[in-house]
Amino acid sequence: MTVQRATLGRQERIKSRKLSDTLFTGGNSRSLAAFPLRVVYMKRERTTAQPSAQMMVCVSKRHFKHAVNRNRVKRQVRESYRLNKQILLDALEQHPQTSLLLAFIWQSDELYATANVTECVQKLLQRLAGQL
Repeated sequence: MTVQRATLGRQERIKSRKLSDTLFTGGNSRSLAAFPLRVVYMKRERTTAQPSAQMMVCVSKRHFKHAVNRNRVKRQVRESYRLNKQILLDALEQHPQTSLLLAFIWQSDELYATANVTECVQKLLQRLAGQL
């Protein structure tokens, strides 16, 4: 276990349309749920320049009409992932040729406290680490 700074850099986020399309329509993706979050993930071969895990957050306009609320939820999920991603990275160290694409999808119409969101993200990351 290596101790790293808890950051979430640009290279750790899914920014390209091609990667997100691969994740959602690739056919190899699986999902786990811990209400109000669902994580869709896909394992793939890791290249040298690639981080071991990349993530994105999706919050539907159908659930929150106001962008302020959507942005709040995204911020909560990103912060929770940033603080707890070491759970997943420790499990991925045992599989050096594997990288993960993750998409956290918000499924509720309600806002939750940050502690509740953090708990859900922790549960999902622990379950995901167990399935590697």
